Amino acid sequence: MDVLVIDIGGSSVKLFLSSTRDVKRFASGPELTPQAFMAGVREHIAGWRFDVVSVGFPGRIGPHGPTEEPGNLGNGWVGHDFQTAFGRPTLIVNDAILQALGGYAGGRMLFLGLGTGLGSALVANSIVVPLELGGLPYRGAMLWGRLGRAGRERYGHAAWMKVLDEATVRLRNAVCADYVLLGGGNADLVDPLPEGALRGGNEDAFTGGMRLWEDGVKHHDGSATRMWSVL
Repeated sequence: MDVLVIDIGGSSVKLFLSSTRDVKRFASGPELTPQAFMAGVREHIAGWRFDVVSVGFPGRIGPHGPTEEPGNLGNGWVGHDFQTAFGRPTLIVNDAILQALGGYAGGRMLFLGLGTGLGSALVANSIVVPLELGGLPYRGAMLWGRLGRAGRERYGHAAWMKVLDEATVRLRNAVCADYVLLGGGNADLVDPLPEGALRGGNEDAFTGGMRLWEDGVKHHDGSATRMWSVL
């Protein structure tokens, strides 16, 4: 099965084809509407052959797609029919889910995505739970405001690292995680790693997009139960 994986970020849209490992990208930002997104995708995947699509979206996702407009993109995403637009079976999840699933190495894992904001997810026993830990209060602000890109620029790297160290330990304990995976564009800036943390990378999103389509239990009639359940 050839999978087209699309990771929609605040600054760029990344596209990956599983059969060739080719990666392409184009600019994202506040002007990116679903129509502009699809136009950019079609332009960059010309000639690519794929069977299914995985989309990582920077916002809340319900059973039928985005449930609210993203803060760092244009409007019109709620109600957009991705499956019809692609003409292929399509799974759309929060972008943190892709990176979390791609970097998962067993046990109970908490994912923290250090990018424009703070992405988060919990993975355990083939269950993937999207979280909104960035909305937790932290010393008169929100946690995403301290650990996101703007927080690092405003308060400086040392203060950013101090908050990250504290938050990583407290959040890991709160959800009883075995370890924390740090991903996102700013994960490479974390040195040293907080206690109990591992470093992931943006490329984990591509692995996660492929894993979404992995089959679990094969049944006698040829059908399969999906390995991963995203709540």
